[in-house]
Amino acid sequence: MTPQFAIHVVSAALMAAFWIVAPLLIIAFALGVAVNLIQIATSLQDPVFSTIPRLAACLAGFLLLLPWMLHRASDYTINLLRDFSQYAR
Repeated sequence: MTPQFAIHVVSAALMAAFWIVAPLLIIAFALGVAVNLIQIATSLQDPVFSTIPRLAACLAGFLLLLPWMLHRASDYTINLLRDFSQYAR
């Protein structure tokens, strides 16, 4: 395995991980901004008010996006194992 090929494999793994997790990060970021704006407008600085909605939204997003995330992960794994002969060189 050449160094360039190893870099390609690691790069593909990192990109696959990024695209699998990106929707959850977007959900958490958007809800965090919305909750912080509400806290600023109401002067309510309770940490539970910002944590519980974020956790609930991430859990709901995870449950809704789980089939898509598993499909992306399995596609990456299948493509990785399909080219397994290249790794043995």
